[in-house]
Amino acid sequence: MSRVKVGAENGADIEIYYEDHGQGQPVVLIHGYPLDGRSWERQHRMLLDAGYRVIAYDRRGWGGSSRPTLGYDYDTLAGDLNTLMEHLDLNDAVLVGFSMGTGEVTRYLGKYGSARVRKAALLGAIPPFLLQTGDNPDGVDQKVFDDIKTAVVADRYAYFKDFLDNFYNTDKLDSKRISPQAWQASFNVAADGSPYASYVCVDSWLTDFRDDLPKIDVPVLVVHGTEDRILPFPNTAQRLPGLIKDLRLVPVEGGPHNIGWTHPEEVNPALMGFLRE
Repeated sequence: MSRVKVGAENGADIEIYYEDHGQGQPVVLIHGYPLDGRSWERQHRMLLDAGYRVIAYDRRGWGGSSRPTLGYDYDTLAGDLNTLMEHLDLNDAVLVGFSMGTGEVTRYLGKYGSARVRKAALLGAIPPFLLQTGDNPDGVDQKVFDDIKTAVVADRYAYFKDFLDNFYNTDKLDSKRISPQAWQASFNVAADGSPYASYVCVDSWLTDFRDDLPKIDVPVLVVHGTEDRILPFPNTAQRLPGLIKDLRLVPVEGGPHNIGWTHPEEVNPALMGFLRE
């Protein structure tokens, strides 16, 4: 059980829980909403077997980390990642983010640079800018996010049921892709998370990453499901080529949001090939 202090609230420490296993080049795994570091199960073992040092941590508000009522903006979340990187003195690292975790990767590289980082991978990417505005017509309407926050307040557990059905496209994928038990495990993690974080994290999804992207000077792999209902492919990953200098986009045909679980036979080889280059 390892933790690092990243701040304080009313005199109480805010701590990030992390697990650090293996030897070799460090790979830092940053999970998506509303899961925790254990959600990388289908990548974690593969990376260890391939000789990497694997660090997975829980975002504040989730899993074994503290559950404060502050710090869910991406500047703070990237700062949490930076504190962990400095605490472990990681160098030549690969940052791998999924969903909300792709925001931490992007903002970290935009704010702190790549001195400690060799490469980055974004699975189910949230950049460049999810909200539809006058200068971002390809974004998603504000009402979608307002409705999500209303649903979280009305009945967080009912909301997570609908969210995870769309997270895994359960109406289209059979139990070989997502078993009822695996779905339930995700629901259990989501339900156990901070109610406050469940609500306020929605605002962070609307972060504009467009100024961060040109600052990224390491190779980036983007892997994204073409039938992602949480972060639709045309609004997110499809827009990234040309915005990051060295980027490779790998669409997963028919893939839902959490392709790392449902399509490891495509995600894992793409990730491993990228790491070995």
